[in-house]
Amino acid sequence: MRRGNLFVISGPSGAGKGTLVARLLDELPDAWVSVSATTRKPRPGEVHATHYFFLSDEEFDDLVAHDGLLEWASYSGNRYGTPRASVEEHMAAGDQVILEIEVQGAFQVKERMPFAHLVFVEPPSLEELRRRLEGRGTEDAAAIEARMSTAQIELARKHEYDHCLVNDDLERALGELVDYVNEQAEQ
Repeated sequence: MRRGNLFVISGPSGAGKGTLVARLLDELPDAWVSVSATTRKPRPGEVHATHYFFLSDEEFDDLVAHDGLLEWASYSGNRYGTPRASVEEHMAAGDQVILEIEVQGAFQVKERMPFAHLVFVEPPSLEELRRRLEGRGTEDAAAIEARMSTAQIELARKHEYDHCLVNDDLERALGELVDYVNEQAEQ
């Protein structure tokens, strides 16, 4: 059995983190993606403990007060966080635990779990990032500009990560990520 590890995957919106994480799960049978907790209400089709742990404000407050979250943040009037217990249970079982979270949250996790492996996914260029964001067709120009500004701030912190990969070719980037996870799991 391989040793359980914690991998935090972050980078700018549009860098391809979600695609890489989904493909990583197909490649590694012992990989598990953490389910976040949130105070927002479920959307149609979302299932408790599958898509999110949907919590009341009081339940979320209790997790914060009792060190039950590895990281948490507020966004659009709701709170989101990573439950500590499920991450620790999966690591103890030998799983390669994957958190796909924002840069700010990544450093909160590293502070609480210094052994966590931080992986930064970056786009090949800012121009390509803009093209990807525009290609989604889900946001207006102002939202894209806000994401581009955030991306520049996030990119400035990539050197603080344990491993950085450029997602310029999905298959190559996936191979690099799989190799990195396997290398850490075999130690």
